[in-house]
Amino acid sequence: MPTLNEVAAAAGVTPATVSNVLRGKGRVGEATRQRVLEAIAALGYRPHLPARALAEGRAPTIALMVSSIANPFYPEFALAVENALRRRGQFLIICNTAGDPQTGRAYLDQIAGTLSEGVLVMNANLDFEDLRMTELRGAPVVLCMWERPLDPPGLPCVAVDFRSAGELAAKHLLELGHRRIGAIVGSKVYGIHAARYDGFVDAIGAAGLDAAAAPVLYTPDTTQGGYAAALELLKAHPDLTALFTTNDLPALGAMQAAADLGLAVPGDLSVVGITDIQLARESRPALTTVAVPTVEAAELAVALLLELIEAPAARPQAAGEREARVCVTSAPHLIVRASTGQVREGSL
Repeated sequence: MPTLNEVAAAAGVTPATVSNVLRGKGRVGEATRQRVLEAIAALGYRPHLPARALAEGRAPTIALMVSSIANPFYPEFALAVENALRRRGQFLIICNTAGDPQTGRAYLDQIAGTLSEGVLVMNANLDFEDLRMTELRGAPVVLCMWERPLDPPGLPCVAVDFRSAGELAAKHLLELGHRRIGAIVGSKVYGIHAARYDGFVDAIGAAGLDAAAAPVLYTPDTTQGGYAAALELLKAHPDLTALFTTNDLPALGAMQAAADLGLAVPGDLSVVGITDIQLARESRPALTTVAVPTVEAAELAVALLLELIEAPAARPQAAGEREARVCVTSAPHLIVRASTGQVREGSL
């Protein structure tokens, strides 16, 4: 592989001039710049990113930490982050924690501030104190798609109003005439989907129904989790006419469970999700869901993180010194597809 020195010799310039051309810095005449670019193309030179990071004291990469790359939402979000970073001349490292805090801590120790200039965190089950220590070591951290905009986490974050998403989903079912609605929550009782369920409870209560009486199950945020929870709910409460789920994967599992029980969707049972992943559009029937602004959230997260990287004076200099930025996306919106319909006759 050709070296920077070989490019410099071929172009008749110094290695420093080649470096300036590659980084778009310094004063380089147009004729010289063209000569360097021609030498780079002729030799097939590619910059050695780790070496550049050591030389410049910074890495042209950002880390994105997620809890499970197997969840289809995370690759979709990662693609939006990558697109935003590429336009800014940055690269993306994806770190899959598998929901394990120790794995996440190891990533933070080994990557933050060395292989990556900063860290984006998406539901990676990380301790906030570990993230704050990462900030203090010089690698800014931004939480992505924080679910409670009115309850900021004390770290820079991009927030989405998921409570309103839960409200929208519930109101849609209510407007279709459904009154016996079960809920499937894809997290623990006080887990990351709690705000979505709170929105559901708000809407049910506002309609004059007893929200406490609505059957609810908490399950892993997976298709399999939704399938098992729906089977249990529908067998225990055969009068249910609709299921509210806090995410699209459990919703897809719930539709599979309904089919295995001989129930037609939406003729016998309406199902609604939240997020609007690609699979929601491709399922049959296509899933009614509340779409969240995934691309917008990725763009805001990248912009906020790069702003913190470029302005180190704005970062906390000591533990407890918090002046965390919170960016809120546009509101979620309902997308009606084929998995929801009017309540069936005689079921009111």
